[in-house]
Amino acid sequence: MGRGIGHVFAYAGYGVDIIDFKPRPLAEHARIAEAARAEIAANLGLLRELGEVADVEPILRRIRVVSNDQAPAALAAADVVFEGVTETEEAKRDAFARACRHLRPDSIIASTTSSMLADQLAAMVVKPERFLNAHFLNPAYLIPLVEVSPAKCTAESTFATVKQLLQAAGKVVVRCAASPGFIVPRLQAAAMNEAARLVEEGVATPEDIDRAVRAGFGPRYTAMGLCEFIDYGGLDILYYASSSMARALNAPRYEPPALIRELMESGKRGAREGQGLYDWRGRDLAGYQRELIGRYVALFRHLGLLRPPA
Repeated sequence: MGRGIGHVFAYAGYGVDIIDFKPRPLAEHARIAEAARAEIAANLGLLRELGEVADVEPILRRIRVVSNDQAPAALAAADVVFEGVTETEEAKRDAFARACRHLRPDSIIASTTSSMLADQLAAMVVKPERFLNAHFLNPAYLIPLVEVSPAKCTAESTFATVKQLLQAAGKVVVRCAASPGFIVPRLQAAAMNEAARLVEEGVATPEDIDRAVRAGFGPRYTAMGLCEFIDYGGLDILYYASSSMARALNAPRYEPPALIRELMESGKRGAREGQGLYDWRGRDLAGYQRELIGRYVALFRHLGLLRPPA
């Protein structure tokens, strides 16, 4: 993850220090540093072959791989630090304690954790108002999304600065509360577990499940988001279909959340009523539908899925 994030910011024009934040013999550090640079160079080379990068060398020159002995000077010069050590509380606590001894008081600290909450980690940081979680998705240099999760004590100025920095590096930023799984890991865990259950129950082969995802599930929710789709189809459709599936499969996990029932009972059933999870009042729904179909056509054409009949 650290190598991928280094790639992101060097590509965006920033000077980057990737810190090997573990005491180790010089020869071992040299081997790790060479491997890191080789991995980044290979990824940049692939992007160049695909026409996304013109010149690899200027980007590589912006990256240093720094040993633990050089870490104090690198940290003292850093404006923003992204922590990416092992996902254990002991490793995080040690890394933050050592880093905070050298960081400037105004430096921002972000963890890239995928499993620990910002409130838990902020307590390990000196001046916790400058801390938040910034969860990149692998490969970090390629996936646009970064889920930013402030702690309760995080200053709004910290969030604003990190958001601006990430956007300047070409990332799409979403904000989420400190909750296990953030947004994407929680959604994908539900989808992946259900895919495995379909195989386990003999409903379909792995090949057919993946074919269904590539030709249906995936493109559908690329052209429109899940919450947008709920409103477009109607919250009542979700409510009755989910309730029926929960009974048929004897699977309470399919029961719709209380929020869906509450919105339905208040007459907020989605786009056709003007309110649902989104506020649709004043929207040109006919224009929205044309735009949506245009998105689908462009996406299906790009994926080679818009095929004429035989």
